[in-house]
Amino acid sequence: MKATGIVRRIDDLGRVVIPKEIRRTMRIREGDPLEIFTDREGEVILKKYSPISDLSEFATEYVESLYEALGTPTFISDRDEMIAIAGVPKKEYANRRISVFAEDSMKQRQTVVEKLETTIELVPGQYEQVKSYCIVPIIVSGDVIGAVYLLSKVHFIGEMEQKSAEVAALFLAKQMES
Repeated sequence: MKATGIVRRIDDLGRVVIPKEIRRTMRIREGDPLEIFTDREGEVILKKYSPISDLSEFATEYVESLYEALGTPTFISDRDEMIAIAGVPKKEYANRRISVFAEDSMKQRQTVVEKLETTIELVPGQYEQVKSYCIVPIIVSGDVIGAVYLLSKVHFIGEMEQKSAEVAALFLAKQMES
């Protein structure tokens, strides 16, 4: 654990303010859920809560199935990091923070299909040369909680691949609601 040197007092309602610099660095936005942990030494630890990471084992099986069926590298992320990867070396993506490109794609709140050969960066510093890609946000109760990504290195993403990614996003959203 890293000390910041910042000290805050708890107000009369039991609230404590997380400084703007820390919120920006940790990508904590207004309304983000935080999970609270305590330990025996009296430490209170706040951790960003990712509902989709609770399904990480399930998400991993899902992307592996999509990869086997479509032959297209497949990823699932929450709003901050990659949680499931198939079709590329996992160590290059697993549990790594998503890039600004991936974050901005999610913010569009709609399916993005690009049929133009390009280089994309889903996690900082990891570039993939692709012929086409598809990004589908996972939306639960009106909030974007993650995305499903398909990258094609040999052909353009077609309607079948796009629908498969959309079904994956909808299915994961339904799992979060139940």
